[in-house]
Amino acid sequence: MRNKTNILFATIALTLISGFTYMISQTKPTTEPKIIQDTVKNVKPLIVPLPDSVFTDKGLKLRPYKKNAHASYYADRFNGKRTANGSRFNNNNYTAAHKKLPFGTRVKVTNEANGKFVIVKITDRGPFVKTREIDLSKRAFMDIAKNKGAGAMKVTIETIIE
Repeated sequence: MRNKTNILFATIALTLISGFTYMISQTKPTTEPKIIQDTVKNVKPLIVPLPDSVFTDKGLKLRPYKKNAHASYYADRFNGKRTANGSRFNNNNYTAAHKKLPFGTRVKVTNEANGKFVIVKITDRGPFVKTREIDLSKRAFMDIAKNKGAGAMKVTIETIIE
């Protein structure tokens, strides 16, 4: 009988010790969070959006590229698809497709009907309609459109020299 009591006592003690050890191993040590400092210091944005989402071109060096060019915009079905430069297309960004301009080129696109303009970055190839010169993202197109129901407009394209 004494032998069974010793075995029972040892089993209970071993169970309690292993449970206590498990609880201690599950608590995380309190460490202070790492503070990561930003390496970018006081960078002034080159383009400042105005309240109505149309940009200012103050201080930019512009080179005329084409007048009376036809512009259209991307269909919603292209959202999330890869562009020719490898990035994912987003209709809410200020981007465009052009047949010849290098990727990363920033261009000022001005609606000739009302004088509004946007500055977009070339990220894709197209448009693949002979009469059109540039495909704008939907957001860029709508920001300068006179008639929100229109699908194309005449624009002036100027490249930004950096």
